Amino acid sequence: MTYPLLNSIDSPQDVRALNPAQLQSLVDELRAFIIESVSSTGGHLASNLGTVELTVALHYAFHTPQDRLVWDVGHQAYAHKILTGRRGAMGTLRRKAGLAGFPKRNESPYDTFGVGHSSTSISAALGMALAAKQQHSARKVAAIIGDGALTAGMAYEALCHAGSLDADLLVILNDNDMSISPNVGAMSNYLTHLLSSRVYSNLREGSKELLKRLPPVWEVAQRTREHLRGMIIPGTLFEEMGFHYFGPIDGHDVGLLTKTLSNLRELKGPRLLHIATRKGKGYAQAEEDPVTYHGVSRFDPANGIQPSTGAPGQPTYTQVFGQWLCDMARKDERLVGITPAMREGSGLVEFSKRFPERYYDVAIAEQHAVTLAAGMACDGLKPVVAIYSTFLQRGYDQLIHDVALQRLPVLFAIDRAGLVGPDGPTHAGSFDLSYMRCLPNMVIMAPSDENECRQMLYTGFMHDGPAAVRYPRGKGPGKPIQETMTALPLGKAESLRAGSEVALLCFGAPLTAARAVAESLDATLINMRFVKPLDEALITELAKTHRLLVTLEENAIAGGAGSAVNEFLAAQNLSVDTLNLGLPDRFLDHANREELLAEAGIDAEGIRKAIAVRLADAGKIVPHRRIR
Repeated sequence: MTYPLLNSIDSPQDVRALNPAQLQSLVDELRAFIIESVSSTGGHLASNLGTVELTVALHYAFHTPQDRLVWDVGHQAYAHKILTGRRGAMGTLRRKAGLAGFPKRNESPYDTFGVGHSSTSISAALGMALAAKQQHSARKVAAIIGDGALTAGMAYEALCHAGSLDADLLVILNDNDMSISPNVGAMSNYLTHLLSSRVYSNLREGSKELLKRLPPVWEVAQRTREHLRGMIIPGTLFEEMGFHYFGPIDGHDVGLLTKTLSNLRELKGPRLLHIATRKGKGYAQAEEDPVTYHGVSRFDPANGIQPSTGAPGQPTYTQVFGQWLCDMARKDERLVGITPAMREGSGLVEFSKRFPERYYDVAIAEQHAVTLAAGMACDGLKPVVAIYSTFLQRGYDQLIHDVALQRLPVLFAIDRAGLVGPDGPTHAGSFDLSYMRCLPNMVIMAPSDENECRQMLYTGFMHDGPAAVRYPRGKGPGKPIQETMTALPLGKAESLRAGSEVALLCFGAPLTAARAVAESLDATLINMRFVKPLDEALITELAKTHRLLVTLEENAIAGGAGSAVNEFLAAQNLSVDTLNLGLPDRFLDHANREELLAEAGIDAEGIRKAIAVRLADAGKIVPHRRIR
């Protein structure tokens, strides 16, 4: 497909050189390009299709990069990347050394703030607006936030602060009734009411003329009594928070958007523009099923994503968790499932259908999710919080004070632990072992295969205290899953192979690679299973009978499971050489999982080489057997 107008755009300056009549053609070409590009690389599709008109209008109305555009999450920023000089590199999206899937400050001066987690845009944009004020700069700042991101407390903290300061800030609320899953909660209901209200229905046809005259309308609004303004303007909530509310308007009318944004740019103070968009706009399959088309792998855009026709394959860890949750719910009526807006990603779809009265999607509110579980646990329920490792970071204070300190029986099913691949460092679960193992009262488990994951979930659920099972993205080694659930003895490791000189102590997923290494080096192989409590008796025995202990984990080395082993050895005054292998003390960029494991040196070849270097330094010759 050819893109004659889009191919002439190398920067936003080129967009601003167009006449208004050309903008719709640019929108059409840009949307078609996104469909073609993402279908060949994979990535976030539906959310990006919904923000094409908005992106064109923003770069037309604002003087970027001098003016600051702050995108929330980044799922909506592909059009922004394309218009800011990166169109030719879109084929490298989310690949090693290629474009990141999210805005990234060192990738482009137009990416004013790096993002990955939601609900940060208003806070960051407010910081930039205050910096501009202190520097006496005329630059303008706009935050673009999705309606789903308004379910997180951080967004309200920023709104309250900005309103109280009378900050010169524009917030654009992109309302498409979706985050990843359909939105839930009172805010979603409120925005739906605004879009369907009689006031909006009566005003929307006349809004174009009204918005052309925004400055005088602004002056009138300034003089209007507060209660009267609340009667005629639907955004009373935002008005009460100190923002001047405009909208809702059609987010797919590029002409209306450019005029509105041009007017709003010239105004002062905190203002909020509410636009209504459709996730997946312009691609019928994505409009009909925006959940499936939120994040996609490569597909044929002519036919759309096709369902698998083959026999059911090996389950992912997420699917293992989802099946266990349903099985456990049948056995124990106290079980409740909680997720912060990740029903699909965390494997709770079937549970939500079969046990709707015991399923709680709290929206993008990780802090609330953890403390909600704590409250339930206080009064006899058995909460299971299904959450990504990277998102649990946002509820860390609650994990400490509300769960661990009170020793409450909450089970954390931590998905995407370790390296996640193309989504990059913002979504990697690199730190959970480090930030959890320092907490008193926690039990922390890391399964090495699918069946062990199921049994550990049961173990954690039956434990009378806080417990966590952390498992990686994707599939395990293919271990058959036993339907019978048996609690594992707390803090007991599993000896898999007896060797000499070297002992490999594996925490979770690296066990698969370590098996081949153990065979090639005639090493002892241990499946540690528990990060906390450690199998101290076994470690003591290994320290006395081996020359080198090698710890393996898919977590930051700093403060991780290997550090726990080191601390125990030091406390017991046990003298043995140790080698800690895991994620290095830097953020690993986006790439596929295999490339990242190799970069971190925790694939089979990397493990063998690291051990060979250590033993060579110690004067021991390493056998060279081929690793299969």
